Amino acid sequence: MSKNFDVVVIGAGPGGYIAAIRAAQLGLSVACVDAASNAKGEPAPGGTCTNVGCIPSKALLQSSEHYEQAGHHFAEHGIEVKGLSLKLDTLIGRKDEVVKQNNDGILYLFKKNKVTFFHGTAAFTGQVEGGWGVAVEGKKTKEALVARHVIIATGSAPRELPGLPFDEKTVLSNTGALALGSVPKRLGVIGAGVIGLELGSVWRRLGSEVTVLEAAPEFLAVADQQVAKEAHKALTKQGLKIETGVKLGETKATARTVNVQYTDAAGAAHKLAVDKLIVSIGRVPFTGGLNAEAVSLKLDERGFVVVDDDNKTNLPNVWAVGDVVRGPMLAHKAEEEGVAVAERIVGQHGHVNFNTIPSVIYTSPEIAWVGQNEQQLKQAGRAYKAGSFPFLANGRARALGDTTGFVKVLADAATDEVLGVHIVGPQASELISEAVTIMEFRGAAEDIARICHAHPTLSEAVKEAALAVDKRALNF
Repeated sequence: MSKNFDVVVIGAGPGGYIAAIRAAQLGLSVACVDAASNAKGEPAPGGTCTNVGCIPSKALLQSSEHYEQAGHHFAEHGIEVKGLSLKLDTLIGRKDEVVKQNNDGILYLFKKNKVTFFHGTAAFTGQVEGGWGVAVEGKKTKEALVARHVIIATGSAPRELPGLPFDEKTVLSNTGALALGSVPKRLGVIGAGVIGLELGSVWRRLGSEVTVLEAAPEFLAVADQQVAKEAHKALTKQGLKIETGVKLGETKATARTVNVQYTDAAGAAHKLAVDKLIVSIGRVPFTGGLNAEAVSLKLDERGFVVVDDDNKTNLPNVWAVGDVVRGPMLAHKAEEEGVAVAERIVGQHGHVNFNTIPSVIYTSPEIAWVGQNEQQLKQAGRAYKAGSFPFLANGRARALGDTTGFVKVLADAATDEVLGVHIVGPQASELISEAVTIMEFRGAAEDIARICHAHPTLSEAVKEAALAVDKRALNF
């Protein structure tokens, strides 16, 4: 006997669980299906973000930052620490507890909003009377569902190096890199993107010698290059060895080491032997098990579910959101799409503005940006003004003892509309929200400059950068 729902969401990551909750808030009967389990076999909703991505990595970044501060910076504050030691099992255990709290929180939200949760995998069985048939199968679950609408939110998986599969022991994806049993003496990282830099930073702080190899000729080519250069300088000073323009050669893994051959940007050959190798060369959309072929769900040449501007697939009443579709693979982008699709299903006008989706890298210093950078504006031939302000001149940053970096505001030369904001420095991840808000309302640099900011705060650096667009910064 099948169970009927207005909406069945496949996947309980940020896009999926948020879509399910919003659809339920709008009065629809909703089911959400997710197969993830924790070490005890219990449901672990939240997707990659909660289980092996955003949340656990931030927990480890915070713990490793405390360790770094205690070992190297507390003395500046008159705090003496003797006999400092690391209990890695406690550190990892705290990370696991943070993850579980988030898992449990999502299950609570499902219950609160009357979303029916099924622990298992979901596959299309075909069109049926009333919508789409969806088969659910898990260790303790076997159900036949009928959905008037289906939202695919199955996320993504880490991309492997050709010929070097993940074993999560010596060759690590983000999953293995978050659960090491000891601090590796020598750690290699392939890919200087968000995952590589964040996890490389974690283990560098805890004592690893970290070498990051990046194929692109420029460091953080997606970021504003002034920001990228500042970040590169800071991370290198901390001890990360970062090489760009690298061409990988033969890479072999043994039970204890990974040997990487590569040529550097100048063409010189090198051999790198590491105890662990993190491979972070991007992610691929995950559609395995959906039975997409049976219902003729259209995928593109890279495996993404094809959708239009409203996240509709080629199948009637079947939608897709998050990492499995075009656009940046960011949890907050998936959430926005999830809400928008739920609202579109009931006839509302869901809104996602790709131009104001912020990007953040949670290294130290943090790196955050929204909108266009200087390279993009120059390439487009857009006339613009730029204003920047260093954290070195910010009172709150001095008090924190972290004055690395700056804020940069880019505005249209004629209208003063904010076109992009780029931050490298303390709490950039929090500061960027003001820029997102201003840009969503198509505000001007003058608007930021005229708004009163509390003193002393890091946010004053955003105001000063906006003032600098008109060459009237007050504190620099």
